[in-house]
Amino acid sequence: GDTTDDLIELANKCHSNPPKREMDQLLATGEQVSIALMAMTLESMGVPAVSLTGGQVGIITEPSHTRAKIKSVARARLEKELAAGKVPVVAGFQGLADGTAITAEGETCVADTTTLGRGGSDTTAVALAAALGADECEIYTDVDGIYTTDPRIEPNARKLRDISYEEMLELASQGARVMHPRAVELGEVYRLPILVASSFREAPGTLIHGGVSMEQRNKVRGIAHDTDVAKITVRGVPDRPGIAAAIFEPLAEHGISVDTIVQNASLEGLTDLTFTVSRGDLAKAMEFVEPVAREIGAAGCVADGTLGKVSVVGTGMQSAPGYAARMFRALFEAGINIEMISTSEIRITCIIKGEQVADAVRALHKAFQLERAEEEPAQA
Repeated sequence: GDTTDDLIELANKCHSNPPKREMDQLLATGEQVSIALMAMTLESMGVPAVSLTGGQVGIITEPSHTRAKIKSVARARLEKELAAGKVPVVAGFQGLADGTAITAEGETCVADTTTLGRGGSDTTAVALAAALGADECEIYTDVDGIYTTDPRIEPNARKLRDISYEEMLELASQGARVMHPRAVELGEVYRLPILVASSFREAPGTLIHGGVSMEQRNKVRGIAHDTDVAKITVRGVPDRPGIAAAIFEPLAEHGISVDTIVQNASLEGLTDLTFTVSRGDLAKAMEFVEPVAREIGAAGCVADGTLGKVSVVGTGMQSAPGYAARMFRALFEAGINIEMISTSEIRITCIIKGEQVADAVRALHKAFQLERAEEEPAQA
């Protein structure tokens, strides 16, 4: 349950800024404990099983600690164990860094363990299913499917029968925590359906796939929210080529992800540039942005770490007008001010005050009538 959080807490007691390689060494142990115990439990039930770490099963990643991406998955070990009638119990969230290290003495070293970052277990599951050519990847978790929004905030939230890869990817990217965006993206690339269902009770889950019903009555499928939002505004920025690159390149180099970006229209050769980062990255981001602002002659920087965001998502929105107006009206009637707006073809996101996020979710869920059951798809 909370093993990863407990290990992170231990690391922070030992070091104020733990080395990333050592963090991977530490965090990988949590999954290894689980797989060994699971394999023992299966064996005690008369089911032949074998536990395998990410490295043992052949998950090769980029040589990037704490947030590595999977480069390839070898099938030989899995196929061998399956052919022998065993159930492979594989550690998620981890792999081996690509390449073989050579010491100064010319000795070959085993590649380092890497971890995939939060949500890495979902990503591992989808990667293994894709590598084996499975028909479907089933993920059993502490919820029984994908809901129109977080049922802890809106009790009238409704479980979806199915959802497209695009819609799920947008919901996950904008704060829905049921599935990690990387896992959904991998499923879409390999056209691998993903079933999300409950570990604790028998109930139909939600299928994430590419073949959702055409012309659905309700064009909005779900509402995502996130309270981990901070805003930085660089005021009085000279409006000339290269300024945006000067501001955002240092952030990218130091692994700070930027979300919504808004630039005002130029007035007398000056403009304001506003963007959002996670609250945890705000202080670090300001360390890099403020010196750049001085160098380019900007008027200054201001920050706000008390924001959140709410998003409506649905593939049907791109072919029907009026959804933005409906969203803005619902927020206005709930007394919620919009700080920033960003859109994609199937999403509208509003940056608002953090303490108003729950009210915004409830207002939008009601405005788009998401509690109403969808029509059953027509039979072929």
